[in-house]
Amino acid sequence: MNVSYRQLKAFIHVAQSATFADAATKLHITQPALSSSIQKLEGQLGGRLFTRSTRRVELTKEGEALLPNAIRIMRDWEETFSDIQNLFAMAKGQLTLAAMPSFAESHLPLLLAQYHAIAPNINLRILDVVMEQVIREVSQGRAELGFTFEPVRTEGLKFSPLFDDEFLLVLSANHPLNTAKQISWHQCLDYPFVMMNRGSAVRHWTEQHLALFGEPTIVAETGQLATLGNLIKQELGIAVMPNLCKNHMENIGLRTIKLSTQPLVKSVGMIAKSHGDLSVAAQRLWTQVAMHYGENAE
Repeated sequence: MNVSYRQLKAFIHVAQSATFADAATKLHITQPALSSSIQKLEGQLGGRLFTRSTRRVELTKEGEALLPNAIRIMRDWEETFSDIQNLFAMAKGQLTLAAMPSFAESHLPLLLAQYHAIAPNINLRILDVVMEQVIREVSQGRAELGFTFEPVRTEGLKFSPLFDDEFLLVLSANHPLNTAKQISWHQCLDYPFVMMNRGSAVRHWTEQHLALFGEPTIVAETGQLATLGNLIKQELGIAVMPNLCKNHMENIGLRTIKLSTQPLVKSVGMIAKSHGDLSVAAQRLWTQVAMHYGENAE
């Protein structure tokens, strides 16, 4: 069966009008064209939908049964395509993002404030999760964009670098090294470390870099950089962290110091699936963020 939008619309207007002439006027078509559309619809359905007289047109029992369903179908049809138009125009919609907590706290608020100014009707859903989870959320389609360090494996993903992050040493305000302006990796090995859990990229990069100078003593592990900061504050140990964490760590009273030899530097950027197009809303944010860091790059 191939009932068209125009036939359904014609049926509803005739059903809600006194005569075919009235319905034709409302539809801005001729009466013969309207009659032909209704006849074709009745032919496809297999029976008459209206009884006609010289004065008015009335629904048959079958027509009465069809009318509420036809109105519902038309409403769903129009709402569906209106919603799609709104998505293309960014007049309405939702965009889900995933971001590392350190990026979500330090860089993301400004980026989203800028985006909201040009797309105020896009509802933003932010998944504030560790790097490994950011990659999973995007890979599995639960988030359209992600903000993270460059993944070691990029199968199925595209990565757009935004800036380089040089890792810092973080220690308590009472630590013996807290007055130094720069510290070597060798000096760090004289003190106990607190680190991210095994399996995290930050843990792997830190241990890999420390191995160039010696073996660290690790006294505690955690899954969140914020928790790591609190462990440092309680003087359990020192840690090497991304520069992204600098403001947060200093705000809770910790000291951040540059590592003077062979810096550990990793690229921070955006990820999305490599196959398939981004939604209009996601593409607009991708472009805006790329321009923001391009214009503000040092």
